[in-house]
Parts: sequence; C-alpha cells; structure tokens
Amino acid sequence: MKKIAMFTMGTRGDVQPYIYLARALNRAGYEAVLGSHPCWKALIEKADVKFVPIGPDIDIEKEAASIRGRFANPAISMLKTMRFVFKIIQSSTHEVYEASKGKDLIIVTHSQMGATEAEVLEIPTVNVTLQTEMIAEKLKPQKWYSKIISNAVGGLIVKPYNKIRKVYGLPMLKSSDELISKDLNLIPISRYVKQPNPYWEQQHVMTGYWHEDEPEYHPDEKLIEFLKRGEKPIILALGAMSFEEKSEKEKLDMFINAFRKTGYRAIIQGFQKTLKDYKLPDTMFACGSVPHSWLFKQGCFVIHHCGFGTAAATMVYGIPSIPVPHVLDQMGFAKQLSDINVAVSPLPARKLSEENIIAAIEDMRRTYDEKKKKAEEISYKVRAEEGLAKAVQLIANVLN
Repeated sequence: MKKIAMFTMGTRGDVQPYIYLARALNRAGYEAVLGSHPCWKALIEKADVKFVPIGPDIDIEKEAASIRGRFANPAISMLKTMRFVFKIIQSSTHEVYEASKGKDLIIVTHSQMGATEAEVLEIPTVNVTLQTEMIAEKLKPQKWYSKIISNAVGGLIVKPYNKIRKVYGLPMLKSSDELISKDLNLIPISRYVKQPNPYWEQQHVMTGYWHEDEPEYHPDEKLIEFLKRGEKPIILALGAMSFEEKSEKEKLDMFINAFRKTGYRAIIQGFQKTLKDYKLPDTMFACGSVPHSWLFKQGCFVIHHCGFGTAAATMVYGIPSIPVPHVLDQMGFAKQLSDINVAVSPLPARKLSEENIIAAIEDMRRTYDEKKKKAEEISYKVRAEEGLAKAVQLIANVLN
C-alpha cells in the first residue's frame, strides 16, 4: 500500500480541502496521513483520516482572530497572519521531516509545507494551489522589467522557506516557482468559474472543486423546527472571520437589525462569545457547527467571508451569496463569484454598516431570480466535474 503524507497550517478552511482529499485517497487504496495543528485532531480523526500533530498546541482560530483584530487593513492583516503561520511552519520542520519518513509521496499543500523535507528525503511531490494568481506564467513572453518585478516578489515569498532549507544545507531558492512539483500541481477550482491560464506549464491542472456531502449528519431538532416555521432564511456564515477574540455585539447588531428591517429570517453561524448573552428574535436561530453541505441547501442565500472552502461550497450547493471579504485572498474569491453573477458586488468587511448590509440585501432581492438560476447551473456543472476523483486519478498517475 502506497503511503502519502500532507501537512497544512491555518484555520479550518486551510484544513478541510485536505481532509476531503485524504479521505478520497484512502478509499482508493492508499494510506494517507494529514498533519496539522493539534487543535484539529478531533476534526481530522472524525473524518476517518490518520492524524499527526505538527506545531504547538494552540487555538489557531483564536490566534488568527487576535491578529486580525489589530489591523483594519486587509492586506496588512493577511501579511501579519501569514508571518505568524510561517514562523510555526519554520519551527515545525523537524516534525514534518520525521512524519515524512517512509512515505511514497508528499502532497505539498498551498502553504508549501513538506516541499523542503521531501527534497531532503528524495520523496516525489505533488503540489496543491488554491490561488491561481500564485502560478507563474512561464509560457508568456517576459519583458525585462516584468522579470525584475517577478524575481523581487518571488524572492519575498520564498524567504521563509529558504530559512528551512538552510537547516538542511540545501541551496537557496530565488523564486517560489522552484517549490512547485514538475510532475503535478493540483488546482481544486472549476473551469466554469475560472478558465485555465494558457501561459501555465502543463503540470498545472484544474480538477474542479473538492467536496463531499455529509450523509451521516443529523441536524438538531430545534433547527428543523425553526426551518419549518417559515420561508427559507438567510445563512450568515463568516467562518473563521466570525471567531471572536472578544464579544463583537456591535457587529452582530448590524446583521440582526438589517435582517429584521428587510424582513428576512436568518440562521447564524459563529459569534459564539457574543451570542452567549444575546437574545435573538424568534425569526433568527444560532446553529453552531453545521456542515455547509447540509446547511447551504436550507437557505435562500448566504452571507459569507469568501474563504476558499466557503466560496466553493456556495457554487457546489447552488446558493447565491453576499460576499463580505475580510482579507486580501478573500477579495479575489469574492470577485470570482460576482464575475459569474452568483453573488452581488462584494461588501468589504471594513465597510460593514447596517446601511450597507441592507443595501446588499436589497440588491440581492432585486436580482435574486437570475443569481439563483445561475448558481444552480454552476452547481450542476461543478458537481459533474467530480474534482476529487480527478485529483486522485492524477495522483495515481504520478505514483505509478
């Protein structure tokens, strides 16, 4: 049995795609192990995936919320968070190295974890890239000044990984492109959402989204009763962005008042600290942790932070959305949704106000029928792509 390892750091959205992939690989007859923060042990093992703890035992979502709360600028917030995660990656290299021993393949996740350790151990690699903007246009004719800019940016990105390479006495890299497998780079995005770039090299393959329904999930009876009492609600699902370092009553008030004034019922995920002492109207329900594969089918539209996984889920399950991006990469995913008309124009988190939320909801109300139809069309197409099955087959081709 071929053994495969992958390692990822970050919030649940940084872990979930690899849970899907590891589970699919196990079903195909491989032995896949997923390494991440100790706080994700229960989540990963509940999915019947072998887990290995990597890095310090911290609450990563709490730490990320703390960093995010100190910086209003989305670019700075993202850079600070990345710097924090990079430090963990650097300090965890020996754990990754040990966990990689004896493996037949390392799947290098979007954080590039495992690339250096695999090189030292002479284990073949397959990469995963979530942001297409990070893939070099190697086949595009380059002007001299473009090369200078590209090398400068690439040097900044690769800097933390060179610190890991120094530990093992490996030569320094000049560009992050050198971390990408020459055999295969998996891009779990649908071609119906974003077209492949003609200037990519042939190893960069768009598979379609990785997703799985959760057939064993049984919703709380109170949630079922709430859904039966009226029309389909708005789903408010800000993911890790709704994880609070402290109570955020003012922020939640904006959404509650906007829902009430526009006449919508709502299901709310997150805001656990705020909701502890918060009385919701009868037209709203706090649901806690519920799989998007079930929850998104219950709503009329979803307001979300536009993390990679949540943005993908809106298309997989055919629900229109109001994107509320908080950091830079989420803005890119939000643009993808609005460009294909399954979402209204993004409402950046820094511009959140009751008035702006109401305006976005009214925009959705006016254009709902066309967006719902488009979302359902996209859902049919992306589900038919069978992205997980395609990814597993491509990985099998590398191993064989």
